[in-house]
Amino acid sequence: MTTKYEIGTELKGKVTGIQPYGAFVALDEETQGLVHISEITHGYVKDINEHLSVGDEVNVKVLSVDEGANKISLSIRATEEAPAPKEVEATKKPRRRQGQNNLKAVESAPSGFNTLKDKLEEWIEQSDLIKK
Repeated sequence: MTTKYEIGTELKGKVTGIQPYGAFVALDEETQGLVHISEITHGYVKDINEHLSVGDEVNVKVLSVDEGANKISLSIRATEEAPAPKEVEATKKPRRRQGQNNLKAVESAPSGFNTLKDKLEEWIEQSDLIKK
């Protein structure tokens, strides 16, 4: 079955099934392989259905062949030219930035600052009120 497919070979295939973890691609009547979600395209893929549909013809590259398990790992992204770095940034998963909440607090704080001497007197008064 898999002896006719060598690592690094580029082929045409047809998407036969889509799962949350990847897409199954038929290489011929008897053989199909899996394109893992990370090998669909360059950048972050949240939902494979946004990139592929059952029946699509795709170019794939053979990444590995496991005769014992009867599995072929494929990649669509390996057949495509990598985009410029800025284009990849636009497709990456958005990250939460640390400190955004703190920035709002700083923006709403009154401008200027108190000296430590002034703050110390204020803290002493506050602690005296607490003790009473």
